[in-house]
Amino acid sequence: RSAFFVSYLLLFIFSYVSAAASKNNVSVVPVTLYYEALCPSSARFIVKELGEIFQNDIIDIINLHLVPYGNAKLGPPDNTSITCQFGETECLLNTVEACAIHAWPKLDKYYTYLRCIESRVVKKNYTWQYCSNITGLPQEPIDECLKSGLGKQLELQYANETNSLNPPHEFLPWVVVDEKPLKQVRSGPYSVFFLKFVFLSLCKAIIK
Repeated sequence: RSAFFVSYLLLFIFSYVSAAASKNNVSVVPVTLYYEALCPSSARFIVKELGEIFQNDIIDIINLHLVPYGNAKLGPPDNTSITCQFGETECLLNTVEACAIHAWPKLDKYYTYLRCIESRVVKKNYTWQYCSNITGLPQEPIDECLKSGLGKQLELQYANETNSLNPPHEFLPWVVVDEKPLKQVRSGPYSVFFLKFVFLSLCKAIIK
């Protein structure tokens, strides 16, 4: 009940802060999510916590950036091969999600696709192709991205971005709000801390 109350209160405050931000021409708060496709905590966060952010229109004051790479490692030759924590299936799904982000740059589109994939991951179902039927988004851009090698290049870019984190990520999902890592909790009431952190960041921007 306490978590629900805090969430409700924060949502009320967000409506006020959002209006103030608009009035003062304040930029939205940058939020980056570092994750990997088959990590259970990452999947739940994308489905549940991010879902709530969209449902409550909080996304309007957030510049959200997703990085599907996580705990993967680079190897020879020349650090161009990728080994994923949960194996080849995860490498494939990371790349599929990278391709989706590239194919449909608008956040609401690619999030819908990614959420579909991760909803199935939560149920240990990895047939990502099904999501084209569910979302109405064509599968062809994803197939072409995978076949052309573009997906691999996108993943190498995400590898560089993840490996350049300072401080490095300690667990997944790893959330960075306004260039500061959010480390309080990993799941469950994560959204409460997430919203609070974004709220405080936005308040500082308004005061400036």
